[in-house]
This record gives sequence, structure tokens and C-alpha cells, in this order.
Amino acid sequence: MPCLSIDGRKVDFQVGQTILEAATAAGIYIPHLCWHPKLPPYGSCKLCTVQVNGRLGSACTFPAAEGQEVISNSEEIRQMRLRLTQMLFVEGNHFCPSCEQSGQCELQALGYYLGMTTAHFPHFFPERALDASHPEVLLDHDRCIFCALCVRASQAEGKNVFALAGRGIHTHLVVDSPSGKLGDSALSGSDWAARVCPVGALVLKAQAFRTPIGQRRYDRASIAEVSLAHEAPLVRKKHES
Repeated sequence: MPCLSIDGRKVDFQVGQTILEAATAAGIYIPHLCWHPKLPPYGSCKLCTVQVNGRLGSACTFPAAEGQEVISNSEEIRQMRLRLTQMLFVEGNHFCPSCEQSGQCELQALGYYLGMTTAHFPHFFPERALDASHPEVLLDHDRCIFCALCVRASQAEGKNVFALAGRGIHTHLVVDSPSGKLGDSALSGSDWAARVCPVGALVLKAQAFRTPIGQRRYDRASIAEVSLAHEAPLVRKKHES
């Protein structure tokens, strides 16, 4: 098999894999929020940025190639990921102590993983609508990080319920329904698109506090451990078929 190196470790990969897929299959965690092994890469959050033969690139979109020397764990890259995470916190309203997803949120878990202790930047305090019109799913636009996971998951399900509109600070999530409300859309609470959100933007109603604080996913293990446990088997299976 061809191989590359990640932080000095030799990693075999299969032709067609990205650097992130090769790393994940090998049990090496590279932080990410917008990538999912079952969906096409999107490359929006930039948290998976690595140095490849001296140049920066997104590991989720960068094809793995023989002889690549990849650096993912340098202090420079860690600081860059920390600043990106802090930007995500201040661009939306992410107040973990009062959030239903505390302990289940990937953004919160990534903040812990990167050693985030302050927001560093001034908070934007955006005022975006809360959509509680759906009987099963709550949509809190204030918490959306525009990863487009729900957009791509809904496309994969053939419903196309979600899309992103606008640019820059005017980017926002839109719902495909006559009223623009989630309750008038084709979304079901059992849809993958309703459950794939990495933060608290899409929350299933009547389920948010079923698991007590302290016993939740990232209360019991780090995001690196959880990510590799769930995603590595999916990557291996994908490239075996």
C-alpha cells in the first residue's frame, strides 16, 4: 500500500482517500466539525487544516499521496485551530451552561480539547430567530455554525429541507417550506438531517435532558476518542466497498 507520514508516523492509505480519511483509519485524530465520513467533504470550518510538504491545506479535501509529509500537531497549527474555534463561539450565541447540548456538543468538546479558556474575541451577540414550529425538532439559528451537515444530510435523504444563503456575516440557514418555518417543511424527527447537527442548532424536542449532565458523550470521553471510535470504522468500510 502507498504511505505518507503524519507527525513523523508512517500511515498506509488506500488510493482515493483524503488525508483526513487516511489519518482517521489509522487512529489519528485531526480536529474537524464540518466533515462526516458518510458525506462528501465540504471544507468550510478549516479546523482540519494541516501542513502538507510545507504548505497548508484542509485535510478533509486534500487527497492522500505517496510520500507526503503531513504535520498536524505543531503548536502553530494548534493555535490556529484554537483561534478558529474561538471565532465560532463569538460569532453565534454559544453559552454552554444554559445549552441543552452541553456535554453532547462537538464545538464545546473541541474547545476543551484545544485548551480554550477564554473567547479571546468580543462576542457578536447576533439576534437570529428561534424556530419552534416543528412538533419534533427545535431550530435555534443563534447556534448554527454553517457547517452544512444538515444541508448535505437532507440532500442525501432526497428531501433538500435545508440550504445556506447569503455571504460572510450575512450567511444564514434557510428552510425549504412555503412559510420558511421548519414546521411546514418535509423534515421528520427521524431524519438523519435532524440529528447530524454538531452543536445545538437542531435539537430533538423532549429528549434534550434524557441523559443527565455528567453522563453525556463528551463528559465520558474526549472528542478525539469519540470521533475515532465512530468514524474510523465508517472510513474503513467505505473504502473496502
